Formats: sequence, C-alpha cells, structure tokens
Amino acid sequence: MGYPATPDHSEKRELFGLLGAGDIGMHLTGSYAMTPAAAVSALILAHPEARYFTVGRINRDQAADYAARRGVPVAEVERWLRPNLGYDPA
Repeated sequence: MGYPATPDHSEKRELFGLLGAGDIGMHLTGSYAMTPAAAVSALILAHPEARYFTVGRINRDQAADYAARRGVPVAEVERWLRPNLGYDPA
C-alpha cells in the first residue's frame, strides 16, 4: 500500500491486526511505515488482462464518500491522501 494504485497507508493498521503481524515482530510507525526495515507488503493480482493503474486526483465528494465508507473523519482521509487530492483541504 502507499503506491500509485493504493495511496492510503492507514489501511495497513487493520491488515496488520487481521494478519497478526505483531506476533512475528512486524510493527507500524506513526506514519504507517513497516518495521523491521526489510518488511514488505503487496497486493498481488494475477490475470492475463490485469494492468497496473494509478489513482487520479481525488475530488472533495470522493474523499467524503471514502471517509464515510471507512467510518473515519474526512480530515483523516485528507491527511493520508493529501498528495492525491484535487483540491486544497485548507
């Protein structure tokens, strides 16, 4: 996560909990970087017609919809997706 197709690192918190990553010594920093430094995460999709994609600029209504679906404040979504926002969240 955190790459052009999956820019929201905060999803790692839930995934780490579901996978029990702490049980094998993996942790997340305050900015959702993984430790130890050699830790890697990925979403792997295999299909002959699969193509890599980039998330385009996110509009205010899309950020609000995403926040509602995740059950988090819009300000939190804006914090983590700031580089992808198509508006100034000021």
